[in-house]
Amino acid sequence: MQGIDPAATAWLLASTALVLLMTPGLAIFYGGMVRTTGVLNMIMMSFISIPLVTVAWLLLGYTLAFSEGDGFLGSLEHFGMLGIGPSTNHGAVPELLFATFQLTFAIITAALISGAIADRAKFSAWMVFVPVWAIVVYSVIAHWVWGPDGWLAKMGALDYAGGLVVEIASGASALALAIVLGPRIGFKQDSMRPHNLPFVLLGVGLLWFGWFGFNAGSALAANGTAAAIFLNTLVAGCLGMLGWLTVEQVRDGKPTTFGAASGVVAGLVAITPSCGTVNTLGALIVGLLAGVVCSFAVGLKFKLNYDDSLDVVGVHFVGGVVGVVLIGLLATDVMTGGARGLFYGGGFAQLGKQLLAMAVVAAYAFTATFVLGKIIDKVMGFRVSAEDETAGVDFTQHAETAYAEGVHGHLGTRRPSGSSSLTDLLKQPRPDAEDA
Repeated sequence: MQGIDPAATAWLLASTALVLLMTPGLAIFYGGMVRTTGVLNMIMMSFISIPLVTVAWLLLGYTLAFSEGDGFLGSLEHFGMLGIGPSTNHGAVPELLFATFQLTFAIITAALISGAIADRAKFSAWMVFVPVWAIVVYSVIAHWVWGPDGWLAKMGALDYAGGLVVEIASGASALALAIVLGPRIGFKQDSMRPHNLPFVLLGVGLLWFGWFGFNAGSALAANGTAAAIFLNTLVAGCLGMLGWLTVEQVRDGKPTTFGAASGVVAGLVAITPSCGTVNTLGALIVGLLAGVVCSFAVGLKFKLNYDDSLDVVGVHFVGGVVGVVLIGLLATDVMTGGARGLFYGGGFAQLGKQLLAMAVVAAYAFTATFVLGKIIDKVMGFRVSAEDETAGVDFTQHAETAYAEGVHGHLGTRRPSGSSSLTDLLKQPRPDAEDA
């Protein structure tokens, strides 16, 4: 039996910490993208995902995803982490550490969905949704793709670090939940620009930093493969930014900081599934195409009339599709140890597997999330009232605001001194200043 490798364990400990940091990074990234009245709520939706998914994962999620069962679902062998101790190993690393590493993936995947329903979701409903989704959707897909006997894994579909499990699953789920809740008040009519672009750039910097653990940590070893994946991750993020900015320059005449941040994320999303299957040239192509394609895809919500507030569908779903499909074209046996894409002499076989896996994962995530969202909406209501949405979800859901001197509510009302009543708040006259 293979023993525990101290070097691999040390690298995975560091990688796990890096991936966990991505969720606070996402909170800052998303927090900067919303209006002033929803900053704290947006940040909290990411932060609350950490304890909620942790409990769900340790009780049930991990065993369903990574224990032996059948092709579709794991067993209850490790319910509550039963049978796993400090000396239990998963390959060359402790299984407790592997489970924790995978937990950080599950956390950020759930948190990603929140961007699609910004400014209008009940926080209590989100707290119910997250742990159930982590078990019913995430753990099931993780077993299909990464489980010891998952049917997509056995079929030969490749997803090194989460294009199917994280990106397409979160993107399809985000679309379903956005449809369940409906568009924000003022969608396609009011300007809903990011309130703090420095926050957005800080958040994307933390995400990029953490993504090295996300991708290179998935090698589960401190070796040449991890080094190649590390470089691929850097390259794809860079080319994603350049691709997005090029589109902005040609189409709009000016490159933007928001576009730069979005391009980085698009490139990183696309390289996530392919980081361990393409070479450096392939990573360049993956990042560049993702930046270009996603820069156009974010506008689809206005044409198709779904309100994906922070472009989870346009960036994570579409970027995930780009990365998963390009494996079928650019996979090289130097990285995979066997499987090759169409452009490297592998024919259409791998491309077909990637397309099937993409379609199945997207369909399951969308359907299961739509049903779950509808059930929660019927039982307790998923969307805040129009009055609460207009006043702002920070104040109405958390009784606090991010900026004490700022404007409360989308109507531009200010909270009167000494008043804690929402009714009093809404009665205040609208100031002449433009809504932030």
